[in-house]
Amino acid sequence: MSTVLVVNSGSSSLKYQLLDDAERVLGSGLVERIGGAGTITHRGPDGEVVVDADVPDHTAALALMMRTCAAAGLDLAPDVVGHRLVHGGARFSAPVVVDDEVEAAVEELADLAPLHNPPGLLGVRAARQAFPGVPQVAVFDTAFHATIPPEASTYAIDADLAAERGIRRYGFHGTSHEYVSAEAARFLGREGRFVVLHLGNGASACAVSDGRSIATSMGLTPLEGLVMGTRGGDLDPGAVLHLLRTGMSVDEVDALLNRRSGLAGLTGSGDLRDVLAAASSGDPRAELALDVYAHRIRGYVGAYLAHLGGLDALVFTAGVGENSPEVRARVVEGLAHLGLQIDPASNSARDRGARAISPDGAQVPVLVVPTNEELQIARHALAAVAPR
Repeated sequence: MSTVLVVNSGSSSLKYQLLDDAERVLGSGLVERIGGAGTITHRGPDGEVVVDADVPDHTAALALMMRTCAAAGLDLAPDVVGHRLVHGGARFSAPVVVDDEVEAAVEELADLAPLHNPPGLLGVRAARQAFPGVPQVAVFDTAFHATIPPEASTYAIDADLAAERGIRRYGFHGTSHEYVSAEAARFLGREGRFVVLHLGNGASACAVSDGRSIATSMGLTPLEGLVMGTRGGDLDPGAVLHLLRTGMSVDEVDALLNRRSGLAGLTGSGDLRDVLAAASSGDPRAELALDVYAHRIRGYVGAYLAHLGGLDALVFTAGVGENSPEVRARVVEGLAHLGLQIDPASNSARDRGARAISPDGAQVPVLVVPTNEELQIARHALAAVAPR
C-alpha cells in the first residue's frame, strides 16, 4: 500500500492529510499560528487531538505534525508528498516532481501570487528536509486552466510587453474546479458544459467543457473576477491609477486590494456569515454587499453560457457554495430565463454529499458538489511518481 501526504501551506498555517492509494484518509490536521505560540489539531480514527506548542517556522510545524501523528499511532512515512502551490505561471501546466530548479522557478513566480507562493514554497522546503529522499510533487492551481484558448487568456495590452512580463490570464482554484467538474459529470452520468462556482473566502467561476477549462474569472493574479472575502474582483484599472496619483503607495494599494476590499471593504467583515446576519438585521450596507456579490456571479454565469454555447449544469462548491442556501438562492434568482431554478426544499436540506437542488425535470440541473482538493492533489502526486 502506498501513502501520500498532502501539504497545503499558508503564511501562518499548515494543513495536511495522509491518504492511501485506495483514497482512504488515514489522518488529517491543521497547524495554526506558525511564527509563535501555535496549535495543532489532529484528526484520526480515534478522534481529535489538540496540542499547543511553540511553532517558530514551517520546519517546526512539520516536526510538530510528525510528533503528533506518531503519538496518535499514525505511521507518517509517506511514499510521496503532494503540495498545493498556487501559481505555476506559463512554465508549469501539469504537476511536477520538485527539485532545486523547480524550487527556484516557483520562487521567481512569487510576484504573481505574493500571498500564496512564498508560504507554499516554505512548506515544500520544510517537507524536503523532513522527508529526505521522498519525492515531493508540486500541484499548481493554475494547471487545470492551461487549456483556456488564447482568445480567453490574452489581455489586450502591448503584446511584446505582455510576453516579456508573463502577463496573461492564468486562473486559479484549478484543483477544485478539476475535481468538482469530474464529480458533477459522475453525478449526472455524462460529461457536458458546466459552470462551476467555487465560492469561499476566495471565489472564482470556471466554464468547463467536457472536462476542460475554457474560461475562468481569476486572471494574472487571484485579484480578478468575483467579489470575495477581502478581494473585490473586477475593477477598472483606472481606479488603481487614480489611487496612486492621489497619494497612495504601491504597498498601500496592494493592501487595499488584497485585504480591505470585497465583502470586508463593503461591510467591515470578510466573513459571509457576518454579512448575511447583518443583512437579516436590516443593515443596508450588508444588503448592498450581497446584491453586488450575487450580481457579479450572475454576470459570469451568463457570459460563460455564451462561451459554452449552452449549459448542462450549474455547480456550486467550496465553503460558501456548499453551505449557504441563501447565497445559492440569491445567485440563481432571476435566471429562470436561462433554465435555472432552485427547489427551496432541496436547497435548504442538510446534506453533505453531491446533490441536485433544482426542481425535478429542470431544464438545467443546479448542483451542489463538495470539493476535495486534497484528494485531487493526492491523485496527481501518486500519478506523477508512478512507473511509466
